[in-house]
Amino acid sequence: MDTESKRSNPVPAGDAPNNYYRFHLPHLHLGSVFGDDWFSLKAEAFARFFGTPLFLVSQTVIVAIWIGLNALGFTKFDVYPFILLNLAFSLQAAYAAPLILLAQTRQADRDKAHADADAQHREALAMASEQRQALAAQQAGQMMELLQQNTQLTELVKELSQRIEVLTIDLHDKVVQESTKG
Repeated sequence: MDTESKRSNPVPAGDAPNNYYRFHLPHLHLGSVFGDDWFSLKAEAFARFFGTPLFLVSQTVIVAIWIGLNALGFTKFDVYPFILLNLAFSLQAAYAAPLILLAQTRQADRDKAHADADAQHREALAMASEQRQALAAQQAGQMMELLQQNTQLTELVKELSQRIEVLTIDLHDKVVQESTKG
């Protein structure tokens, strides 16, 4: 996906928790120092082309043909010491250097915005983790409290069961005594 389509549709539709680019949204309004107009985008694309193997091989082939045609005498438009070729290289360098700097500056701006968004994402993850840990500690405390209450209720049930047993035995003894007397 190229840079242009990322800007026009940077975030897939969906809920915020599932939206992994939500921290990048606040940085979308930040325009590049050189702007996002047609010229800037094309200049950056051209500057990026300077470093490709296709450009290097193409330039080497063109220079070899240029020198070959002039050195072997097929044409005489730029004879040795190839002043016109030197001028072409100077012109290329005069445009290439600023274009490359432009591309690097634009990429640095994007990298900074992404780094800021990633830092916000890490902070949000850390905060969410702390909240989960606090909730887990709170739930563990509640579980301990409920366990203590359960233990107290169990002890109370045991005590009441023992009292009922004692009362039942006493009542049984009295009923047996009354029935033997009478």
